[in-house]
Amino acid sequence: MRSAAKPLPLGSKTNGPPRLIGLAGPSGAGKTTLARALQTHLPGSATVLSLDSYYRDLADLSLAERARVNFDAPEAMDHQRLAADLRQLAVGRRVEIPVYDFATHTRQAHQHSLIPTDFLLVEGLFALYWSDINALYHLRLFVTADDSLCLERRLTRDHVERGRSPASIRAQYQEQVRPMYHRHIQPTARYADLILDGSTPTKEQVVSVLTAL
Repeated sequence: MRSAAKPLPLGSKTNGPPRLIGLAGPSGAGKTTLARALQTHLPGSATVLSLDSYYRDLADLSLAERARVNFDAPEAMDHQRLAADLRQLAVGRRVEIPVYDFATHTRQAHQHSLIPTDFLLVEGLFALYWSDINALYHLRLFVTADDSLCLERRLTRDHVERGRSPASIRAQYQEQVRPMYHRHIQPTARYADLILDGSTPTKEQVVSVLTAL
């Protein structure tokens, strides 16, 4: 039975479902949009797992201290929890996913269950950053986009979804988001099996991914 399977050790990959697909790229490149489109076009059932769920809980810090945390650095992520959950999911076991509150930078008391499907799309800035997680993927994708387009999309998202002012969004983008992209995220493109242009129509990107499977 699938429920009796053991979690994968580090650096392992299963041959059968679920098939894990890693999807990385800069903030605003269109990773989430592509992941959601792939959900309806992959040859089987698909689930999206956002790395946004795995930011570290900052409940033990003051509000001022939380505001100074660089959320575009890999240290902001709970890598150990993410890796452990993915090893469980890779062998078909259900896991409890943290629910992160971006307004307070803390984890909520409740979690939500994730049951593996035929495909599991793991999307986020650092989806291709850690070698132990890369080893679990069957396909690695990297989405690129021009700086101006990424900023435009981030302005819309952070204002609508996270209630932030345009001035604060621009400041964070220039001081943290873009520099951290060049330092930590852009280098992970070399691990990708397929690099996609986030400015092209999503349908075209989907076709490229389906061809690469």
